[in-house]
Amino acid sequence: MTRSHPLAYRDLQFLDSDDGRPIRIISEYLAPLRVFKECGVSSTVVFFGSARIRADDPLGHYLAEATELARLVTEWSATLPGEQLVVCSGGGPGIMEAANHGARLAGGRSIGLNIGLPQEQRPNPYITPELSFEFHYFFMRKLWFAHLARALIAFPGGFGTFDELFEILTLAQTQKLDRELPVLLYGSSYWNEVVNFEALVRHGTIAAEDLKLFEFVDDPHAAFELLKRRVTLESRRPSSPCFARSRCPPL
Repeated sequence: MTRSHPLAYRDLQFLDSDDGRPIRIISEYLAPLRVFKECGVSSTVVFFGSARIRADDPLGHYLAEATELARLVTEWSATLPGEQLVVCSGGGPGIMEAANHGARLAGGRSIGLNIGLPQEQRPNPYITPELSFEFHYFFMRKLWFAHLARALIAFPGGFGTFDELFEILTLAQTQKLDRELPVLLYGSSYWNEVVNFEALVRHGTIAAEDLKLFEFVDDPHAAFELLKRRVTLESRRPSSPCFARSRCPPL
């Protein structure tokens, strides 16, 4: 008797194989897209920052400041007549947890774009349950950070924060986004110590104009006031995710 194979889309062995990788990748696009549509999420304020910061660390004060800024953003969003802003983090501990906590304190929803890692990365308890996602592919997770973002706040962080931040700055620098995307580097002393932005200009690897792609902030209330001035919102509530589309030259 010839052994029949299961339906391909129910064949877990196939889906977990190298040949099934394209299906897994597109699933990490389509599944969040469906949830965001169902939940009416169209725009986010993204918080980046280290998973390793603890309250008793030298950088521990940034946790309370991230919480306060996320709370202010969420409270403000609730007063907007049209498009709503939802706090979005990488879903883990440290700065990410602080951002989700701030949204919870304001009585609002928040998103966690988690990723499976051997250590440090577990969903924090403050994410809105239906907006808690688990990714395998870093690049698909970063796509969702960028797709819905209306603003980005980068708190002190390490390799992961750098990867996410410079991805957004590269998209802005190369004009691949069709919207203005304010980028705030929170903690000027940290960022100016770990990245010599002026040296990049001096060596000619970026233009002086590129330094205008981001701004430094050091206080949650000052950062919030800057966001209110810089974030551009639609006058009506979109019915689906409001993507930052790629700006492509004509063929």
